[in-house]
Amino acid sequence: MTLTGDNVPSGETSEDCTGYSGFDDIAKGAGVTVYDSAGKVVATGSLGTGKPKSAACVFPVSVAGVPEGSKFYQVEVSHRGKITVSSAEAKAGRFAASLG
Repeated sequence: MTLTGDNVPSGETSEDCTGYSGFDDIAKGAGVTVYDSAGKVVATGSLGTGKPKSAACVFPVSVAGVPEGSKFYQVEVSHRGKITVSSAEAKAGRFAASLG
């Protein structure tokens, strides 16, 4: 999960980062919800610690226990809307999203 634009600290530092200015909810511990193709919640997780990278704040996403068998999955970080990923992408752990 990558947060860009004016909503992240500027510059490369070794310090952790979080969103601000309307993106305060994008921070370590923010909820990540996974839905199956029927719209049912099948797993939940959270964002890890944000690290600054090239004028962005990059958060690892961790969701354990997503069951196999859905045609596709939708992933929602905080309340920011759902992003659809294929079953193959989900199985491989390939989820990428950005805001900003």
